[in-house]
Amino acid sequence: MATLGFDSFTKKIFIKAPMEKLYWCWGTEAGICSWFLRKASYTTAKGSKRESASPIQPGDSYIWEWHNWDVQEEGEILEANGTNFIEFSFAGDCKVAVSLENKEAAVLVTLRQYNIPTDDKNKLNIHYGCSNGWTFWLANLKAYLEYGIQLNETEMDLRNIPLSGFEFVNM
Repeated sequence: MATLGFDSFTKKIFIKAPMEKLYWCWGTEAGICSWFLRKASYTTAKGSKRESASPIQPGDSYIWEWHNWDVQEEGEILEANGTNFIEFSFAGDCKVAVSLENKEAAVLVTLRQYNIPTDDKNKLNIHYGCSNGWTFWLANLKAYLEYGIQLNETEMDLRNIPLSGFEFVNM
C-alpha cells in the first residue's frame, strides 16, 4: 500500500464522457476555459500563440487565470500525448499529471500533484489548498460533462472576502 505524505496527493473521479472530450477539456485553451479557467493562453516552444482549439504540446508554456482569483499561474506543458495523458508544471516546482483510462461506461480521471515542498507554508497552501481545489474542479468537470452545468462561482465577486480561497467550496 502506498503511504500518504505531504509531498504529493492523488485525486480520482469517474466521468461518463468520451475520452476524446475529456482530453479536449484538459488539452486545449477552449477546453480548459469551458469548465476550469476564466482565461488561458498557451505559447508554443517557438514563441507563437497557440490557437484556442489547437492541442497543447510538450514545451508549450501557459498562463492561466481563474474567476475570483487575481493570481496568474504560469507553467510549462511537460507531456501531452494527444490521447490520455498530460503533465504540466504547477504552483512553482510542483508537477501535475492527468491520466485518462476507459473503465466500462466511464473514464477514470486520475490527477496526481507531486514534488510539493513539505515546509509548513507549502503544506497549507499547496498540499491542503491544491488538494481541496482539485477535488472541487474535478467535480465541476463531471457536472459540466455529465449534466451541462458548472458549479464554480462566476457571478459573485469573492476576491475581497478574507480567506475566501480557503472557505468557499466553489471558487
